[in-house]
Amino acid sequence: MKNNNKKVYLDYGATTPIDKDVVEKMIPFLGENFGNPSSLHSFGQDAVVAVDEARKKVADFLGSMESEVFFTGSATEANNIAILGSIKQKEGHIITTAIEHKAVLETVKQSGMENSIIYPDKNGIVSVDNIMKEVREDTVLISVMYANNEVGTVQPIKEISEAVKEVNKNRKNKIVFHTDAVQAVNYLPCGVNELNVDFLTFSGHKICGPKGVGVLYAKEGVNLSPLIFGGDQEKGVRPGTENVFAIVGIGEAVELISKNNPEKTRKLRDKIINFALENIPKSIINGDLEKRLPNNVNISFKGTEGESLMIALDREGIAVSTGSACASKSLQPSHVLLAMGLSHEQAHGSLRMTLGRFTTEEDVDYLLEKLPTVVEKIRKISPVR
Repeated sequence: MKNNNKKVYLDYGATTPIDKDVVEKMIPFLGENFGNPSSLHSFGQDAVVAVDEARKKVADFLGSMESEVFFTGSATEANNIAILGSIKQKEGHIITTAIEHKAVLETVKQSGMENSIIYPDKNGIVSVDNIMKEVREDTVLISVMYANNEVGTVQPIKEISEAVKEVNKNRKNKIVFHTDAVQAVNYLPCGVNELNVDFLTFSGHKICGPKGVGVLYAKEGVNLSPLIFGGDQEKGVRPGTENVFAIVGIGEAVELISKNNPEKTRKLRDKIINFALENIPKSIINGDLEKRLPNNVNISFKGTEGESLMIALDREGIAVSTGSACASKSLQPSHVLLAMGLSHEQAHGSLRMTLGRFTTEEDVDYLLEKLPTVVEKIRKISPVR
């Protein structure tokens, strides 16, 4: 029977609760400030001001020009625009990695171009050398995520961009570099000049902001074509009436990223990891322990099934996941864990626990109180041995 007395949310990698300060900022744009930014009257111009203010907040966060910031309906859409919009009407070759989110992998597939897929090492880290070995004369784009959504591994984005920059010195047709930073923006430096990326993408609902809004940073001078047509909004890159209240929300959410406490989150993360290794036999931590987001725990419990563990914990009021939320309806093992060399059995027995701004020590203690019993119970009934 489900425990209704305690609720613990440990799935920040899937989505985050909206910060109350973000909600307060958004509310007027769900009511009296309802104008269309394309309208020339005062209602519309109030909306324009709000969108411009949000764009400035994002640009300040990224260290970019405001003209380089585009609002989209999601990070998935932003990834699609960055990849397909930058290679439109071109032929060539794309390099990406086996551990990207499906929003990148499926988009690369839809491009119809030849592509090279780079596999990580056993810790989930991609080699710069392995990426650059795949560069060809017709390579037009490289896309590598900043931090992995399933195992939290942080990729060497700056080193990759430096290597791309060096190669581009001797090329007429420059390679553009994109990073999906959805999981990174909460905890990692995202100054685009320091990272030296051409495109960077993220979403509102992963940073305690609203769903239905994303950001595309596109470096000035990089060609970008729209994927949909019918308006001049966002300089024609993303036509359609702006989602003003959500844009206001993501602008405020970006400003409030400073409210995160990475050190506190890291300590809670390590508390879970150390407890599992010391108290639950046959537990394996997936992903690099050092080059890792401070909020990510991914553990395989041998002799279990992740879905069964997730359901059992949910009955105790604890929300976790078995991998990417976008693939949660699939019974296939995580493509990320398989790419890292885990067996199907190990991948099937994995749990992802992701912490966030509002996670408390009491939340973690409650998880650790319930986790050993749940794992033991599932092992007894599981056909996996």
